[in-house]
Amino acid sequence: MNELSTASLFAMLFFLILLSGFFSGSETALMTLNRYRLKSLADQGHKGAKLAIKLLNRPDRLLGLILLGNNIVNIFAATLATIIALRLYGEIGLAVAPIALTFIILIFAEVTPKTLAALKPEKLAFPAAFVYTLIATPLYPFVWLVNIFSNTLLRLIGVHPDKETKHELSADELRAVVIEAEHFMPQAHSDMLLGILDLEQVSVEDIMIPRNEITGIDLNDDWNDIVHQITHSQRTRVPVFHDSIDNTVGVLHLRKVLNLFSRDELNMKTLKSLIAPAYFIPAGTSLTRQLLNFQDNRRRSGLVVDEYGSIQGLVTLEDILEEIVGQFTTDSPTRNLGIHQQEDGTYLVDGNTHIRDINRALGWTLPADGPKTLNGLILEHMEIIPQTGTSLMIDGYTIEILRVSNNAVQTARVQDSRETIENDGQPDEAQEA
Repeated sequence: MNELSTASLFAMLFFLILLSGFFSGSETALMTLNRYRLKSLADQGHKGAKLAIKLLNRPDRLLGLILLGNNIVNIFAATLATIIALRLYGEIGLAVAPIALTFIILIFAEVTPKTLAALKPEKLAFPAAFVYTLIATPLYPFVWLVNIFSNTLLRLIGVHPDKETKHELSADELRAVVIEAEHFMPQAHSDMLLGILDLEQVSVEDIMIPRNEITGIDLNDDWNDIVHQITHSQRTRVPVFHDSIDNTVGVLHLRKVLNLFSRDELNMKTLKSLIAPAYFIPAGTSLTRQLLNFQDNRRRSGLVVDEYGSIQGLVTLEDILEEIVGQFTTDSPTRNLGIHQQEDGTYLVDGNTHIRDINRALGWTLPADGPKTLNGLILEHMEIIPQTGTSLMIDGYTIEILRVSNNAVQTARVQDSRETIENDGQPDEAQEA
């Protein structure tokens, strides 16, 4: 060292600081890489991405390699800084050198490269992957020795670094990724992806047509009434029963019936010959499971039954698809949302309207983890059949009962009271002017 000029020592120190910055920055870059984009690039044949994945599969070895190199570089840098300080300032330099070197390394070899790597990880990570793959073999004995001690300590606290690290997204994390990526895709596509993720959390009873709204064919009716129902039905598949929906015989495909009707061959005998067996669905079935069941059984609709076998409602394939893509342009009257905005900003809502439909249509957060309809929510909250004119508040929403019939709330006026409070709390610009 004494034979080298001070300028040469400065050059070597400068190089070592750059090398230290490379080690520090590459560590951050590799650890902050998006693992799913990394896998996508590797599948496309990107060599840097493939090497990065191989290195990240054993983070203990990678970190051992980086830290070994970084510490060796920093030790040599400290030695050179001490020699330079002694030459320039004598013994006083021994006190100056650590302070100056700490500041230089902190700025130029730690904070700056790590910040840059965190912002642009791929630009540093992929070239670094080639370098680390090259030096991994000659330095392996040293890295292995370091890992022996560190991995032993980790095993003592129940961590096993030799097992492959898996990066799996939960449903909530995947939802967050979709929301974060909304600006990369059309809003409709984002909503569809979120709708698919929601299917597992929603059951058929959340979207079913309630039994009191099911329109079907009663075989005990007069023949003329049956023909009228067939020719005026809003659906192509309707349940067929005797007297009550609980006595369901099967399901009738009206297109087949209309073919006979057009040839004047429709009668009670031919009608019964076209009845297909009914398809029943347990009430708690998730929409994801039911969508697959419809596909496996080649069905488009089914009757929802509770644990006692009583029919609770009707679900169609169209209802499930609407959870993904939104309401179709045409909809049957029985699925009309029943939400009517008033001039004063309130909404008249039918009691049988699904709470999920209300929340979706108005952007509200009425509790939907219990009763499925507005009527059910009101009855659960009050624990009695309310009288007309009764008002109540549920989670910040003011509800006024307008009509009660057949032991159920038929119509209610609903208002988001939180918006009213926020608006009242803001200064009136017109009055201030």
